[in-house]
Amino acid sequence: MITKEIIIASRNQGKIKEFKELLSGFPINIKGLSELPPIPEPVEDGKTFEENAYKKALHVARIIGLPALADDSGLVVEALNGAPGIYSARYAGENATDEENNMKLLKEMDGISNRRAIFVCVISIAVPSGPALTYEGKCEGEITLYPMGENGFGYDPLFYYPPLKKTFAQMSPQEKNMVSHRAQAMNQLKQEFDKVLIWINQRLCHQH
Repeated sequence: MITKEIIIASRNQGKIKEFKELLSGFPINIKGLSELPPIPEPVEDGKTFEENAYKKALHVARIIGLPALADDSGLVVEALNGAPGIYSARYAGENATDEENNMKLLKEMDGISNRRAIFVCVISIAVPSGPALTYEGKCEGEITLYPMGENGFGYDPLFYYPPLKKTFAQMSPQEKNMVSHRAQAMNQLKQEFDKVLIWINQRLCHQH
């Protein structure tokens, strides 16, 4: 059984588009959750990005019976002891908007001179029987004093990347895709994707 589909365990259209573009050269059909019948949401109660990425990928793989890819990413701020970390998406509350999260972060950082931060992205690819592969990317930068730029999503307007002298939100998608934490994790994945497909097919064959 040769796998023809991988499910991206996300409803975030921007994310799904990024993965589709990245893996467009491979003989694989990629679908986001929004293209499938509704399934229950995974419980993201892991303590690390890696645990949460794996939980999301495995949850979807088991329910749908196809290999699934999930990523968990967030902002780790040194002066805040690693916050918002795994809670990045809901830092200001359960259904917080990007803007509310950004405002909360700026408030927490008020008067703090150490503004070093790292964006972390962990990608997990799981097969329905349980095993998974993990890829991790990191990008180091600084938290700005106010939002800058109109592009991207999440904390991009507050994440300043010194080598390009811009925030993620001031970069073009092309620039961001060269340096971002997700780009780094995805590039590792892409470089090994031929092997990943072989790995997946070996695992799928053993299920039957």
